[in-house]
Amino acid sequence: MITIYGIKNCDTCRKALKWLQAEGIEHRYHDFRADGLEAADVTRWVSAVGWETLLNRRGTTWRKLPDTDKDGIDEQKAAELMQANPTLIKRPVFDLGGKVVVGFKDAEQQQIRDGG
Repeated sequence: MITIYGIKNCDTCRKALKWLQAEGIEHRYHDFRADGLEAADVTRWVSAVGWETLLNRRGTTWRKLPDTDKDGIDEQKAAELMQANPTLIKRPVFDLGGKVVVGFKDAEQQQIRDGG
């Protein structure tokens, strides 16, 4: 079963959930805010897709961070920031049980259909 991670007020996450249902793909939803986020999950995702892919630098949360947090960012610092501020994580994150897919464009949809 696929686990989709995100936040309930994210338009892309809502779109992904509707798509999964329409495709008949069995899934479970995990809301970062309501259900929390384990450091092990962030570490696993960073290792699977890279911190540059996982870190959302376009969002409000990133823009509101002090420059000292953004300067000299590396894998460890990015992982710590995402753990402390889960909205810094690009959404949605799909855990396909061995493969991690981030985002919801056509390429990601195809990966999910193919099971990873």
